[in-house]
Amino acid sequence: MASNNRETISDKKINKTNKAKTTGIIKGILPAVIIFFAIAEHLLIPNKQVVSTTGVYNKVLMASLILSIAVFIISLINKKFGKAYFYKAPFIAAVFLFLVIWDVVTLKLSLLPLPFFPGPDKVLYVFASDGAILLKCALYSVRLLLCGYLLGASFGLFTGTLIGWNQKADYWIGPLLRIIGPIPATAWIPIALVAFPTSFLASIFLIALAVWFPVTVMTSTGIHNVQNSYFEVAKTLGGNQKFLVFKVAIPAAMPSIFIGLFMGMGTSFATLIAAEMLGVKAGLGWYINWSQGWAEYNKVYACLIVLALMFSGLIKLLFFVKDKLLGWQKGLIKW
Repeated sequence: MASNNRETISDKKINKTNKAKTTGIIKGILPAVIIFFAIAEHLLIPNKQVVSTTGVYNKVLMASLILSIAVFIISLINKKFGKAYFYKAPFIAAVFLFLVIWDVVTLKLSLLPLPFFPGPDKVLYVFASDGAILLKCALYSVRLLLCGYLLGASFGLFTGTLIGWNQKADYWIGPLLRIIGPIPATAWIPIALVAFPTSFLASIFLIALAVWFPVTVMTSTGIHNVQNSYFEVAKTLGGNQKFLVFKVAIPAAMPSIFIGLFMGMGTSFATLIAAEMLGVKAGLGWYINWSQGWAEYNKVYACLIVLALMFSGLIKLLFFVKDKLLGWQKGLIKW
């Protein structure tokens, strides 16, 4: 009887394992199936939009099909890689399914009007025709963003530490922070254009101002919330004021400081695009404004894709720094 029970449990485990493998294989092949369907849809369904196609979309789909099949084969050989790929495969398939829907409602059925809603073929063609200009604009935007962000974060850490540590500084700077901080950085555009000699410096000021407020607030809050017992232990061991600030208060407030840095990164993105529309000669915000003026909305959408990838990469980099400095928090918040 006991032997039969053991055999039943063993059979259940085997069936469960086989079912998991089958599900994984189905998930793994799903992107290739959707991509093949996308190719068939693009080639077989006639176009209703009166617009010439470039063939870039079809080439991208063909390359993606070959790559997805190769990755699927590798995932069957390498179990560790396969586990990670099978987890991501449904989302990858959903991305290509979105491209199918996008192509159908624009190019194939013309349900959305031109030039405001071009198909994926026109948008992807921008990366081939205007790739060099997009890259140049992206580099200009990264330079402007980093200059403003680092300046604003530095001032935010300084003023936040000062307010959080010194009651007199809190008395004098705190009210100013509560008055100026909530004002959107873009509201300062008219003043920035007059106060600074170039639009580049004005843009740096606006981005720095957008970052300064959340970093200051979260830094001061983090220092205020540090337990008194930490300071008492440090004083007992002979720590002076400098030690208490830089070795106790700031490290203990790091989780709050990084929240402020993440909030500042988000506000800096929005301010960057508005700042680049002021009159700078290059940048992704400038490129969007220029493309919209010529009604080339395929370039606008291509630029939005670049913006999404660039900003996502910068936030990923900030998470990497956070995980290095705060190893005990690694995995609590993921990006």
